Amino acid sequence: MLQKIKDNNSKGIILDLRNNPGGYLETAVEIGSKMLPKGNIVVMEEDSNGKRNKLLAKGGDELSGIKTVVLINEGSASASEILAGALRENRENVTLVGKKSYGKGSVQQLINLSQGTSMKVTVARWLTPKGNQINEKGIDPDVIVEYTSDDYNNNKDPQLDKALEIVKQ
Repeated sequence: MLQKIKDNNSKGIILDLRNNPGGYLETAVEIGSKMLPKGNIVVMEEDSNGKRNKLLAKGGDELSGIKTVVLINEGSASASEILAGALRENRENVTLVGKKSYGKGSVQQLINLSQGTSMKVTVARWLTPKGNQINEKGIDPDVIVEYTSDDYNNNKDPQLDKALEIVKQ
């Protein structure tokens, strides 16, 4: 797919992360590595003592020169927020469109207890490349666009329409 984007001299990319609850941190770093120059910070992990560990783009950047619009909403969480924040804070040609994201920026560890039970303990939090907290704050879009149930019921998507307008500029 990356080759097709480059071969077609695409004017822009629309990355739809709406209602994406996230996934694996490693996947966010891998995707970020395709869209950011090597060595750029994708996310920082901060422990309770304030120590920060930077996770960097690994190289393979093929898309940072292409205008990108990222669609986010209240259902965009965790790894999708990490990717949206990394793209916006590392590139001049990225615009976030939609609604404020969920705000799931905590790192949890599973601790096994007795009698086959376990509990999750928050051990760190994720920060954007510029040190902005994601947890409980979310990520604000650059352009706020509502998407109502009436829009859905009438097969309209004003967020996608705005993204297409931005890409064509």
